[in-house]
Amino acid sequence: MANRIVLNTISYHGKGAIDNIVPELTARGYQKAFVCSDPDLIRFGVTKKVTDLMDKAGFAYEIYSEIKPNPTIENVQTGVKAFTASGADCIVAIGGGSSMDTAKAVGIIVNNPEFADVRSLEGVAPTKKHAVFTIAVPTTAGTAAEVTINYVITDVEKKRKFVCVDTNDIPEIAVVDPDMMSSMPKGLTASTGMDALTHAIEGYITKGAWEMTDMFHIKAIELIARYLRAAVEGTPEGREGMALAQYIAGQGFSNVGLGIVHSMAHALGAVYDTPHGIANAILLPAIMAYNAPCTGEKYREIAKAMGVENVDAMSLEQARQAACRAVEQLGADVGIPADLKQIVKREDLQFLAESAYADACRPGNPRDTSVEEIKALYESLI
Repeated sequence: MANRIVLNTISYHGKGAIDNIVPELTARGYQKAFVCSDPDLIRFGVTKKVTDLMDKAGFAYEIYSEIKPNPTIENVQTGVKAFTASGADCIVAIGGGSSMDTAKAVGIIVNNPEFADVRSLEGVAPTKKHAVFTIAVPTTAGTAAEVTINYVITDVEKKRKFVCVDTNDIPEIAVVDPDMMSSMPKGLTASTGMDALTHAIEGYITKGAWEMTDMFHIKAIELIARYLRAAVEGTPEGREGMALAQYIAGQGFSNVGLGIVHSMAHALGAVYDTPHGIANAILLPAIMAYNAPCTGEKYREIAKAMGVENVDAMSLEQARQAACRAVEQLGADVGIPADLKQIVKREDLQFLAESAYADACRPGNPRDTSVEEIKALYESLI
């Protein structure tokens, strides 16, 4: 079977990258942007870094900010109505995964109105037209939603998150400017950075992994191990390194899928509104240990990328343990909680396990699992 790679048509990286947004829009003849950005980014002036450029150029725009940290069906439906009423002809998504996921769903439905029922987009939806032309501008170094063909929406009524996978949703242009991430607090830098590490590690060991995606993932792991601690401390080098690392991880996992770390994190987000990066970061070491027997020599390479010394002299079991310890230590160093005791209620374990098992990421896990085994993994962390 042939392997497929889907990436942005264009991406810009580095300080000052946002200067390319208006020229890219005007060169294509667009007249008005629908700016998707969450309320906090607007309140703290992050969105303004881009809208100031639009104001200076006289480029029209309208801001849509009815976006929750775990975007809901209602957020998307309201966004579709707002886009239609605005007269906009393109989208600029500014934010983390929440803003970009909302923008993706809005852009898809606007151009494919037969999918107005947001739930109909779950899984691999057979949309016929590409989403509204979108430029995605990440403000966190973690989700890589600017380069993926995935987005996640929360169904509040059913207390579940659902994953949508659609090559038509990828933004045409990604603008990865570390200056847009400079105001991230330490906690958010840490959690989104560990989210990026989860993408890289799960993408590296998923059943669909192959040589080209391995290339992206192992480099992303190396960069995250090198730069995340510095990024949490707020150094420019750390910020820029993480901005690149999370994008590289996105290039890989978007094309091969993930595993049960994400499945279990999605369930936590739906039930408790747990921030996605925190959920992934807490779950990752334990699930790495669970998956280890089904990963061949890959944990040896993960350990090397994490900076562990003398890995080649280790037995395979020792190398696997070293990789898990290195990930756990990085999480501890950046302030990630060690367990789920403050999050999970024991009476919810069965529902969480069933939700995680039904999640679209679960089939990619390198180790075949069950509801009972997922429940046991949750239980081991409370």
